[in-house]
Amino acid sequence: MKLKPFAAVMVALLGLASVNAQALTLQEAYQAALQNDPQYRMAFYDNEGGKENAKIGLSNLLPQLSASYSASRNIVDQTLHVDRSPDRFSQPRYISRSSAVQVRQTLFNLDAFARYRQGLAQTRESAARFEYNAADVIVRVVSAYADALYARDQLRLVEAQRDAFTEQMHVNQRLFEKGEGTKTDMLEVQARLDLAEAQVIEGRDAIKAAMETLEGVVGMPVDNLVELSENFRVLPLEPAAFEDWRKVALESNPELKSARETIEVQQQEVRKAYAGHAPRVDVVGTYSRDDSASISTYQQDTVNRAIGIQVNIPLYSGGQVSAVARQAVATRERARSDLDARTNKVMVELRKAHSIVLSSVAKVDALEKAVASGNLLVKATEQSIKGGVRINLDLLNAQQQLVTSQRDLAQARYGYLIGLMRVKAAAGTLSAGDIYDLSRYFR
Repeated sequence: MKLKPFAAVMVALLGLASVNAQALTLQEAYQAALQNDPQYRMAFYDNEGGKENAKIGLSNLLPQLSASYSASRNIVDQTLHVDRSPDRFSQPRYISRSSAVQVRQTLFNLDAFARYRQGLAQTRESAARFEYNAADVIVRVVSAYADALYARDQLRLVEAQRDAFTEQMHVNQRLFEKGEGTKTDMLEVQARLDLAEAQVIEGRDAIKAAMETLEGVVGMPVDNLVELSENFRVLPLEPAAFEDWRKVALESNPELKSARETIEVQQQEVRKAYAGHAPRVDVVGTYSRDDSASISTYQQDTVNRAIGIQVNIPLYSGGQVSAVARQAVATRERARSDLDARTNKVMVELRKAHSIVLSSVAKVDALEKAVASGNLLVKATEQSIKGGVRINLDLLNAQQQLVTSQRDLAQARYGYLIGLMRVKAAAGTLSAGDIYDLSRYFR
């Protein structure tokens, strides 16, 4: 029985890229995530609500218009005392009505000014948080998609290895029956075959877990995925220097922008607290109409038009204003410390992703050469065994070395794609367009 070359088995199985029309593309996965991912939907509606903060803040500076109306039925016991005359008693019954319209416009109100600026900062903070979440969903989609493909590649590798071991086991058994093989050869192959069977089971579990993770992100069942292109080529990172990415991240990273706006929000909170010591000046205009509003104006209709300045001056509130101000200052300083912590965290993430991308460029090239060399080694070892120069164990080791190189190559390719997304996310430049640029790596 002729042994089918192991390298040929590996190439055949790894070349079974899915061409199913139902295969989910990376772009489709991203669009589905925008529609179905609960984290993204939460961020979307949070941002929709955050947009209203600017209008809420502005409302404190705009005119306030109010109207009131009241009507009451009155029964009055009235005794009129007149000197040297008998008291007169009457019991009038009437309906009193009162209506008023008032407009108030702030002229000077530090609290209102602070609320206005705070509302603007809250809207910008919300927009920055949404920008961060929009980039995060891209990274999660790419990561989940790549993890699922990597798990599938791993399973194909171990299945190909298992099938090759099975075929080799049959050959060794026939050789042993003819007296040309050894028991040791059979045991060596059997040991590798048993290990490969365990790895196949583990690989199937890994695929199931990876696909469930992807389905959780895209919000729908996923049966098939578009594979990496056979012409996969990594491109050098532009710009290559970490310092260039660091400058961009300090300016554009949405998490840092959100933290800076949080400081501004807390700064306005401090100003609101100190406004408790400041006077408030409003211009107030009133139009009111009364019909028998009281017993003294019984059967009298009164129309009053008034406009004037109203000044409120706080004098003492038991120390509450000062305490609230100190509390607001402490919260603001905490926000500044949080910005420093987030900056350090972002720089660490950027440095890590930047290093992965740079190393992946050289690593993928080296591993592609290692896979090519591994294929040649397996073929050469098979021929050497036939010539009696090499032994069965040499072939097993060559096959294992090839599988390891193929696994590391797949991992390096997916690591490059994920790292590229993470670099841009940390720098604050990741957008939906990058998903479509990334799709060129898939067929």
